[in-house]
Amino acid sequence: MNTLNSQDGIDSGPGDGPGVNVMASSTVEGTKVVSADGEDIGKISDIMLDVQSGRIAYAVLSEGGFLGMGTTLHAIPWNALTLNAEEECFRVSIAAAQIKNDPGFDKDHWPAMADTIWGTTVHQYYNRSPYWSSSPDLNSTRQTEI
Repeated sequence: MNTLNSQDGIDSGPGDGPGVNVMASSTVEGTKVVSADGEDIGKISDIMLDVQSGRIAYAVLSEGGFLGMGTTLHAIPWNALTLNAEEECFRVSIAAAQIKNDPGFDKDHWPAMADTIWGTTVHQYYNRSPYWSSSPDLNSTRQTEI
């Protein structure tokens, strides 16, 4: 994992890096995810882009397993994650047990992420409005903790 430095982007001049508000996907991939109840539940393995809108659709959480075997993947709506740069992690707004109870998918059987019915279900699971709708989030606004 590349370091998520809370100093980047704050009162910085040219050449100090992109900061915490704009990051390369390679910086985000490998970052741990912590549940609302404080449990380390896995790492971001992929960032899924909606190519038509140019927006981040989902982060893919890799949970469990060893060396890629037995790993469960979960699509987490991007707006359900909050960056905590000081702790170098993302926080998700639901408890660890709720994520572990979600059946998820494996690396050989990805869901049809462009399917709006599937996407709406995933967003509802995380108590969020779908990223493609103009409605505000059902829970709270997304923030970056610095």
